[in-house]
Amino acid sequence: MRTKLFCGWLVGHERSKHVLWRDAELVYENDRIVFAGKRFDGTVDHEIDARRQLVCPGFVDTHVHSGHRASHRLITDVGRPDYFGQPFLEISVAKSGARVGGDPRYARPDDDAAREDLELNATFTVAEMLRNGITTFVEFGSQRRVQEALHEQVGRLGIRAYLGPGFDSGRWVGGTDGKLVRVVNEEAGWLEFRGALEFIEETTGDHNDLVRGILVPREVETCSLDLMRAAAQEAAARKLPVAIHAAYNIHEFYDVVREYQKTSIELLESIGLLSDTTNIGHGNFVAENPMMNYSGGRDLKIMGEHRCSISHCPINIARRARFLDSWEGYREAGVNIALGTDTYPRDMIMNMRTASYFGKVASHNLRAASAAEVFNAATLGGAKSVGRGDLGRLETGAKADIVTINLARTDTLRFGPVRDPIKSLVECGIGDDVDNVIVDGIVRVSGGRIPGIDYGALRARAQEAGERIWGGWQHWDALGRTAQEMSPLSFELMG
Repeated sequence: MRTKLFCGWLVGHERSKHVLWRDAELVYENDRIVFAGKRFDGTVDHEIDARRQLVCPGFVDTHVHSGHRASHRLITDVGRPDYFGQPFLEISVAKSGARVGGDPRYARPDDDAAREDLELNATFTVAEMLRNGITTFVEFGSQRRVQEALHEQVGRLGIRAYLGPGFDSGRWVGGTDGKLVRVVNEEAGWLEFRGALEFIEETTGDHNDLVRGILVPREVETCSLDLMRAAAQEAAARKLPVAIHAAYNIHEFYDVVREYQKTSIELLESIGLLSDTTNIGHGNFVAENPMMNYSGGRDLKIMGEHRCSISHCPINIARRARFLDSWEGYREAGVNIALGTDTYPRDMIMNMRTASYFGKVASHNLRAASAAEVFNAATLGGAKSVGRGDLGRLETGAKADIVTINLARTDTLRFGPVRDPIKSLVECGIGDDVDNVIVDGIVRVSGGRIPGIDYGALRARAQEAGERIWGGWQHWDALGRTAQEMSPLSFELMG
């Protein structure tokens, strides 16, 4: 079936870059774009009126952790300074012998009680992304059951996904003295690795090719060199993209330097894990960052030479008093900057704005991280990170992954007069401005609504799950803190 959108503004793609059209038309047939420009002369079967809207490619979220993120609601304005902003002992690391309560990402594989939570987390994750205009996402290394739950919702709700169970050679636990302790289990790591390859073989191409595989050694400091080498070899042999957390926290940087006499990026290069489809999770604590006080750093040069990507998650790291230093430096080195949401909100428009503002501040240049550059990162940058030339752009032959954004809402004055729709979107927009989302040529969001999803009911389920998580916080917290002790309410609760 051939469908035409009448566009108020259209972000087309010509000569390897985005271009703007005013009062234009976009036509797709089945799952592919067949025309983007001023006027289409052929016949169509269906029409969509987006004359008061910006029509653009769907956003690509390159850093997703499944869930409603109730535990992250406890880290705003608080945290242990001895971990330099990394909230290990607030949200993801339980005391020795325990599991993070209520979060199925950390549940034992044989824990049947987690099944309902897995379904809730996957539904919330996919629905939130679609509602915010995200049409493709990369899940960053959760266990197999999380991937299976996401796989089911990908088929049900219709989003494009890169899935692959994460693997590592050990995990962090909270010791009795409240410190981080690493528990090594190399055998379990290899078992996870083989399971990841098996999952990818079984699911790649599912749901009309919405599902593709990605190899995710979770963190550079928790994986053995042999395990990462094996991942590099399999990625090259199977032509799979790779995602790994690296250069993402101060302890990791210095631990790797101390153990291997190399920075995390130098280590990844030495074992062959860097390529133009390697996604380095965060990548903000590179050797050149002044906070590292590391002489002769060349991490940006290395990443640029391999044309690898970083999944920059600006809202999440700003929440932890961190930022990318600097946007201009990464771009000049040839590093591909893609954007991710990581925690909450999964709002790519807000992340574009945050990336732009902090990019200007960190670069000491008001022209840095322009609206065009952060929009490119949310579209073309994400597509490049997974090796896709048919995503993140609207041109003949590209996938029909399309978002329409209402710039003329009558229930808000937020946009004001619009001269440049991209600048207006980045400066003033939010995910709720997304009106329609089309993935693979199928309308998945219409008028802001997802068929089969009751937002109120889904939020109520998430709230109930959050209350359970917060109520049992002291049972697994390494310091035995209640949720209120760890994260007091902003103001005294009365009555």
